[in-house]
Amino acid sequence: MESRLRRLEAVQEILLEIGQLSNSCTDITVFLQSVHAALGRIMYAANFYVALSERDAPGNAVRFVYFVDEVDDHPYKDELLQLASPDQSPTAWVMLNKQRLVMTGDEQRARDENDVFGIGTVAEHWIGCPLMDQNHEALGAMVIQSYDKEHTYSEEDQALFAQIANHVSSALQGLQSMDRLERAVRERTLELEREVAERSKAERLQRALYEIASLSASASAESDAKVLYARLHDIVGSLITARNFLVGLYHPKSDEISIPYFVDEKDMEAPVKRFEYGLGMSSFVLKKRTPMLLDGATFAGLMASGEINEPLGNQGIASWIGVPMLVGEQALGVIIVQSYDASVLYTQAELDILAFVANHTAAAIARTRADLAIRRAKAELEEQNRALATALTQLQTAQGELVRQEKLASLGRLVAGVAHEINTPLGICVTATSHLVEELRLCKLDMAEGVLDEDGLHQFFDTVDQSLKIMTTNTQRAAALVRSFKQVAVDQSSDNIRHFNLRKYLDEVLLSLQPKLKGKPIAVKVDCPNDIHLESFPGAVSQIVTNMVVNSLVHGFEEGQQGQIRITGKLDGDHILFDYSDDGIGMDATTLQQLFDPFFTTKRGSGGSGLGAHILYNLVTGPLGGTVKVVSSPGMGLHYHLRFPRDQRKI
Repeated sequence: MESRLRRLEAVQEILLEIGQLSNSCTDITVFLQSVHAALGRIMYAANFYVALSERDAPGNAVRFVYFVDEVDDHPYKDELLQLASPDQSPTAWVMLNKQRLVMTGDEQRARDENDVFGIGTVAEHWIGCPLMDQNHEALGAMVIQSYDKEHTYSEEDQALFAQIANHVSSALQGLQSMDRLERAVRERTLELEREVAERSKAERLQRALYEIASLSASASAESDAKVLYARLHDIVGSLITARNFLVGLYHPKSDEISIPYFVDEKDMEAPVKRFEYGLGMSSFVLKKRTPMLLDGATFAGLMASGEINEPLGNQGIASWIGVPMLVGEQALGVIIVQSYDASVLYTQAELDILAFVANHTAAAIARTRADLAIRRAKAELEEQNRALATALTQLQTAQGELVRQEKLASLGRLVAGVAHEINTPLGICVTATSHLVEELRLCKLDMAEGVLDEDGLHQFFDTVDQSLKIMTTNTQRAAALVRSFKQVAVDQSSDNIRHFNLRKYLDEVLLSLQPKLKGKPIAVKVDCPNDIHLESFPGAVSQIVTNMVVNSLVHGFEEGQQGQIRITGKLDGDHILFDYSDDGIGMDATTLQQLFDPFFTTKRGSGGSGLGAHILYNLVTGPLGGTVKVVSSPGMGLHYHLRFPRDQRKI
């Protein structure tokens, strides 16, 4: 009766908490996360999700706004989908029938024999409750489930879950209204951002045109002309796609065209540096004295008609622009931009931009004085990049050294613990030896004095027998500790691959960790067959298990808290599936996202370095060549899922 009253009080607290959250919380996901945590205080709630209708979307659209599951990943993360029929989905059945649905695993499997009913792993017990608004219309569905036959839901649990669902429904109505308002604000914000982007584009065009115009006011030397053209290429490239860019200058005295600037994806250098007027596309543009826009077919037609005489360079163009540089009636040269990519086709707008560029460039051909300053700025930028690259290399080296020091520190702590543990059996052996020496001295004395009788001799033999048993037991215990520590220590300091039995090695690692587990109410259970053999890095396995156990002891359990650690290993073809879990305090989604970040810890100043999980992740994905997934939520403990190859020599 007292237990029932306490549970009812907890339920009342949860309902009050839901009401308070509905007034203070503005984010639906955060609200449901709090509901989930509260629900876990009164019943088993390791697997919990909420699906909500999207009334602003066409059809019966739903979104799974909250999803936590021990087995399955989120099936529809950030997706809007149409609601299935009630015969295909238990969630749809709950929403469309507006009724609670309770299923056992056997019942769902029986349904699946006729037709698939839902997706994902079949739960041993499944409860879904509709979320209703004040007009008795379905807002969505709230579902809790268990994959473990040891955790099922009583009728009282089902009634409490339905009652909580009613209160959640009331809270969600207000939150959804706020959510719709926030979405409207976000949509308007996106529109404003698009307007800003368009204005930014216009400003960029205006700035580029100003820079082009300023080139004509920059006095320069002829030797710096290439810098001018490179700057010109950059300006054009900021306005249109210009991966292939050519500047040709016309020399009327020799009736020739030179190519002072040439950048092309197909050719490293210009086919010719100087050629007579009349050849190639440059001559064609200068002859026409008008901007030209060609595609591949038009270019081929001009070639066939003979209008283009001996084209120079690669002819596999997809789109081509050529504009003359004119000062009055005088032709100074030509600018050509072309594309070999069928997805990059030029239009009249690009042609107009390039024509404008050509007009201003004609007045700035011999002027590069301002661009000398740009060259110096570029050199300074390159120097800064080199300095930043050097600083980054030093930072990465320092980080690697810190990780190495953390691994050595972990090994040092292991040494201290094992040394302390060995002192006990060795001390007992020393005491037993001292006692045996004293008994031997007394026996010899009695024999010398002639007072040693049969009873005294038997008593001496009993003492010797007991002492030897004590010494044998404790020396064996010390030897086992030394052997385990020796192998684990050698493995942690070695990067070599060797053959080892997974179960026996786990036992050795856990034996070396006994000093840390000693005196703590934490039970460690290992479920691993005795016939799993690996050709891999035992040091990595040892470090991973050590970091997992130490992290559980430091972060997962409060001082004096009872708990359990489960370690499971099994074969999956040529891979090992390695699961580690504890039933400690767990962590929220924000902390979980930073779990593997270097130097992140929730126990700064209390024994946490912030490198344990980071080293664990690097060892799994590096030497072991595997993957690691982690699942946790407040009050649900922490679960690692590792998968890595059994034989590293085959990789």
